[in-house]
Amino acid sequence: MAHKTPGSDMWELALRSHQLWESLAENIHDQGLNPQEVLGWKKTGSLLVGKTVEESALLKRRVKQLSEAGVEAEFLSSHELLLEEPALSVDKESGAALLPNDCQLDAHRTVAFVEEGNRQFVSQGRYAEFYHDPVISLLRSGKNGEVEAVLTSKSTLYCKKAVVIAAGCWTGSLMRDLDIGVDVLVKPRKGHLLVLENFDLIRLNHGLMEAGYVSHQQIMQHSSVSAAGLSNDEEMLSISMTATTDTMGNLVLGSSRQFVGFCTEANASIIDSIWKRAQEFFPKLREMNLAEIGENRKVRIGLRPYMPDGKPVIGSVPGLSNVFLASGHEGSGLSLALGTAEMVADMVMGNQGKVDFAPFAVDGRCCR
Repeated sequence: MAHKTPGSDMWELALRSHQLWESLAENIHDQGLNPQEVLGWKKTGSLLVGKTVEESALLKRRVKQLSEAGVEAEFLSSHELLLEEPALSVDKESGAALLPNDCQLDAHRTVAFVEEGNRQFVSQGRYAEFYHDPVISLLRSGKNGEVEAVLTSKSTLYCKKAVVIAAGCWTGSLMRDLDIGVDVLVKPRKGHLLVLENFDLIRLNHGLMEAGYVSHQQIMQHSSVSAAGLSNDEEMLSISMTATTDTMGNLVLGSSRQFVGFCTEANASIIDSIWKRAQEFFPKLREMNLAEIGENRKVRIGLRPYMPDGKPVIGSVPGLSNVFLASGHEGSGLSLALGTAEMVADMVMGNQGKVDFAPFAVDGRCCR
């Protein structure tokens, strides 16, 4: 919740999703399982770290705002911050916003857990997977024009209630391929993470983000028109320090944001920039050369589904009352997943939502 803003359109969805994740972790624990092993679940708390007087003042205001919204938050002085995170470079102007109830998840473990749970319903005919079987078209009823089936390369999947399109950054292109007549403005925003496996030089106690992560200050990437046909403005690159030690002892450093189409190739200069940015915050990293880490260094690359207005698009497609979209969460897809799932289920079943649907509606935010 550290970089979410009370009163914004995203606030209630973020808060509800956080509650649902905590409830799931408690449920797993009540079954005699360890949420940390199952989900990579860890209540580390998070720190927004400021290095200047101006950033510390901003963080004090954010703590006040979060506290007034009912979220536990505390401002830490430079001395208090150093006690919480001894590995940080701290001077007298440093400060931080601490949110002790923030948590972290491991995406791979969480997805595996969800899949395993879903597969228990296969014998009841309630669940099936169709990997490597792309969608070709939607079949519509001759009576009312509603979608009655999804045609794939190998199958025809009939739907009794609804079709949900949740294709991440491919949602826009998929909608065009299906000739649905609604132009969803989701596009890919590439990100890099640097993972140092079994890293003992520093161990972090929280999830850390620099204060600038909230605004993700923009840095122009020095290149001309890319292969994807994007201009310099569109290819704008931003890098902000994020860091955490995950449940397996890996140091995970980030992060970058960049528009380069669907390219998923690693960019060595961006990895180097992430490393140099991390060195500004963690003095012990300055003693190391990234090349020396060798096989224990991994790079994760993903394409975040970006919406221009910064909000996911969740709701029914105009003209197709039984087709729903859930996309455009950018870097918050995992943290907002449960709230989004609940919202879509409520929409499909005609239930009153726990979160206001209106800010995420398809109509008015997509072109026809």
